Amino acid sequence: MKVTINESETLEEIEIVVNCKLVDENLLKMIAAIRGFDRKITGTKDGKLFVLEVDDIYYFELVDKKTFMYMDKDVYENTMRLYELEEKFSNSDFFRASKSTIINLAKVKVITPVFGGKLEVILENDEKLMVSRQYVPLLKSKLEF
Repeated sequence: MKVTINESETLEEIEIVVNCKLVDENLLKMIAAIRGFDRKITGTKDGKLFVLEVDDIYYFELVDKKTFMYMDKDVYENTMRLYELEEKFSNSDFFRASKSTIINLAKVKVITPVFGGKLEVILENDEKLMVSRQYVPLLKSKLEF
């Protein structure tokens, strides 16, 4: 693989051009990782619109047909549906944990098996969430265990 970097003060934004013989799975993973560096999302709180870093989100939750983003201490509302968020962040640390929750694996501190084939997840902020039986295999494949 050959990497070329052209630095110029006249450029307004970063542009990445990939020249390849064939687009394969490894290349797609690299592209997804590169796109992951510039991730922002908007959320509302107290009637104000905020631009937030995706990496600061602990989890998304659907409550009464509204989507909420939970940060370390703050909660913001988002207009996207959970399935849209799941698609948007499919190549990232986010995974579907239940019908109403998407969790950021980067914020997970402890995973404990519980009765009925479910898993309990404790986040870095000590909040506890459940992973439904249906989504346990997805988590195991994401973590490769």
